[in-house]
Amino acid sequence: QVQLVESGGGLVQPGGSLRLSCAASGSISSDNVMGWYRQAPGKQRELVAAIASGGNTYYGDAVKGRFTISRDNAKNTVYLQMNSLKPEDTAVYHCNSRSPSGSVSYWGRGTQVTVSS
Repeated sequence: QVQLVESGGGLVQPGGSLRLSCAASGSISSDNVMGWYRQAPGKQRELVAAIASGGNTYYGDAVKGRFTISRDNAKNTVYLQMNSLKPEDTAVYHCNSRSPSGSVSYWGRGTQVTVSS
C-alpha cells in the first residue's frame, strides 16, 4: 500500500522560510513525477511545483524564484524549500506522486502552512 506523509508545515512570519518533506512508502516507482499542490480555503487546489525522475522541474507562477523542489530517490522523499513566504502562501500543502502516463496518482493528507504576523 502506497503512503505519502507530509511534514514541516507550521506558522511562520511573512518573509520567513519553511521546508516541507514528503516521505513515500510502498511500491512507488522512481519514474513517478512528484509534486506539491496547495489548497487555500475557498479556492481550488493548485499545482505549486513538480519534479520528474530525471530532475526536470516545474513551478507555478506565484512561487517562481521563491520555492525550490527537490527529490531524493534513495530515500523516496521529495522536499519543498519555501523562502520569502507571503500571507497568500497560506494553504494546506499536499504531496502527489503520479505515474508518467498520469494513470496512477497518490496523495498525501497534507500539512498546514500559515504565513501571518
